[in-house]
Amino acid sequence: MHGVGLLDSGPTEAMTHRPDPSVLRRLCHWGPLLALSVILVVSCAAVLDSLLWLWPLGTAGALWNLMALIGWTVLILYHYLRALVVGPGRVPTGWRPAKREDEHFLQFCSICQGFKAPRSHHCRKCNRCVMKMDHHCPWINNCCGHKNHSNFTWFLLFAPLGCIYAAVILVMTMYTQLYSRLSFEMTKMKIDMSVPQVSHVPFGISAFATSLFALGLALGTTIAVGLLFCLQMKSILRNRTSVESWIEDKAKERISYYNLQEEFVYPYDLGSRWQNLREVFRPWGASCGDGITWRVLDGCHQYNLTVEQLKQKADKQARAVVYRAVKRYSGSCLPVTAGWRAMIGIPCTEEPSLAPPPWRCHHRDTSHKPTPNPYVPFLEGNKGELMSCVEAQSQPQNGLLRFQQSTNPR
Repeated sequence: MHGVGLLDSGPTEAMTHRPDPSVLRRLCHWGPLLALSVILVVSCAAVLDSLLWLWPLGTAGALWNLMALIGWTVLILYHYLRALVVGPGRVPTGWRPAKREDEHFLQFCSICQGFKAPRSHHCRKCNRCVMKMDHHCPWINNCCGHKNHSNFTWFLLFAPLGCIYAAVILVMTMYTQLYSRLSFEMTKMKIDMSVPQVSHVPFGISAFATSLFALGLALGTTIAVGLLFCLQMKSILRNRTSVESWIEDKAKERISYYNLQEEFVYPYDLGSRWQNLREVFRPWGASCGDGITWRVLDGCHQYNLTVEQLKQKADKQARAVVYRAVKRYSGSCLPVTAGWRAMIGIPCTEEPSLAPPPWRCHHRDTSHKPTPNPYVPFLEGNKGELMSCVEAQSQPQNGLLRFQQSTNPR
């Protein structure tokens, strides 16, 4: 019997599958537009080529082939659009647990003005706390989380399978259409595209180029999305999200670094792969639970993971480095006027850049002797850290800026 803690789930926003009110805005993004374009190009090319390879009115098998191809396309689009439209589910603004004494187990989100429910995390792209957040996916321009995790995973399964099916049709069509047009000589091979057509749909140079392009897209999608599906299934079978896997690794590192006599037990792995699968996959894509309370392993409680997060946050703050900017920076992603050292030192991150005021550089590290750094081109952080920047400008603290960047003294 798995223990279940009782928390106040707040307003009905946490319980119902409400579509995101900004669906059109999410669609008008390079990620969804590119993903939908790939799906439509591969599907349309495969359908047209299937008419060339097996005319559907000729045999029953050819008709079933065309229907299966259209069915794969419908399944892919259905799960993709549901993952985009339904969204991951968001913790209600101002949420707090039913018992006030449980608040010290949770982190407080200053942006959403509420506590972060177990397994929830704040997404800087969506600007909301997301239930059981796995990651923010640019291809759906939304987070993958509690409510759309199953649809997102089904899409990752059907997309490579559908692309493999389409690739077979594209290859067979190009082979059958070019076979009668190939002629071999002693030192060269010729393709005569002027040979009379024997199919109901014309196949010329443009059709061949389109089929070849669609084949490349299909093979690339199969490899990329197939690998992502394997990673997702590995996490689902362990009932972990990518964020929680990172937290678990940091927990082991923290315990090992300080030689602590404690053991961190991940609470949401129910010990059975079948039970872990049922936490994500339910009939008709329904979500398991309300996104606030979760089934946990025997001997654990709802706040095992959140308590570990608080410990890691305290350790992170204890080993933080305080910087003082030495030169004015506009926040540009390509600081041309800041010099070549700043331009080549831009970190590969999605963190928003800040525009700090011009102060002298200052370093402080409580864990080891700091290494002098004569130039800090820019600072990065979330909105909460941006507020700290504004407050530092108005407070008589000589403009000290503190941003959370873990340093490893080893």
